[in-house]
Amino acid sequence: MRAKEQLDYSVYLIADRGITAGDFLDRVEQALLGGVSLVQLRAKELSAREFFALGEQVLALTKSHAVPMIVNDRLDIALALGADGVHLGQQDLPAGRVRAIVGKDCILGVSVRTRIEAQQATEQGADYVGVGAIFPTSTKSDATLTPLTELAAIAGSTGLPVVAIGGITADNAMQVLQQGASGVCVASGILCAASPREAARVLVDISSKWRRATR
Repeated sequence: MRAKEQLDYSVYLIADRGITAGDFLDRVEQALLGGVSLVQLRAKELSAREFFALGEQVLALTKSHAVPMIVNDRLDIALALGADGVHLGQQDLPAGRVRAIVGKDCILGVSVRTRIEAQQATEQGADYVGVGAIFPTSTKSDATLTPLTELAAIAGSTGLPVVAIGGITADNAMQVLQQGASGVCVASGILCAASPREAARVLVDISSKWRRATR
């Protein structure tokens, strides 16, 4: 895995098994072929043993494409797998305690909705923060929306990479990049697309276009 300071957050796939019809592993691989730069494995409906078994398969895929894999919520699964990192929500273990457990080389992300939460995550050793939900999303129908103005404020107040999540598609991805996001987190927009590979490629192209325009 590349050094953490060189991580590419531009198109961050939320590999949520619970929303995916068909062959989950094939869809994840197609997304990798489309150019996603980071994969977070989410499987809230699985037992620990089932999650671990799925994680082994996904980790094999991400390694074959030299893309980091992060585990959602489950520190125990991340450690057991030897995953590249773990992503925490506000109701999960405190980021500072997790950092003490995993050490400095593990990627640590934290979901935030406010500048205060982003500052706390920074102080506790997070490597990046995920902000959202930005737009309505079927993945979390009860999610509280975070205004684009707050996304911009968070991006402007923390030195950490900020990734935007929630209802992001090719039609609105540029909006979040224009607010200072380092990348977009996408679940159904890629995994549930007719062609996950093409959906990922389009988002990669949008991100690349934005990067070129802001150099």
